[in-house]
Amino acid sequence: MRDILPDIERWIADGEEIALATVVRAIGSSPRPVGAKMAVTRSGRMAGSVSGGCVEGAVFEVALEVLETGRPRLVRYGISDEQAWDVGLSCGGTIDVFVEPLVKQS
Repeated sequence: MRDILPDIERWIADGEEIALATVVRAIGSSPRPVGAKMAVTRSGRMAGSVSGGCVEGAVFEVALEVLETGRPRLVRYGISDEQAWDVGLSCGGTIDVFVEPLVKQS
């Protein structure tokens, strides 16, 4: 989180809406550990990584959906999923990613 915190702080100062994606479960081989994070703004900025490049595009789309609806989502990417091949997850593992909107505290 420390690596993306400066970006998040800057985006909040700029008035951006932000979604935070976190790897909450990893089974088998995965390029990033549980706790890996990626932040996405409504305007399309991104910081961090949840898979070393394998599923970031798909997670980016989910993050935009979360920002639109305001509802968090739990998504799974794995070698057995057709979608996983489409987005490039070929490491043989499975990851669960929780995507939530960040809410500015007053």
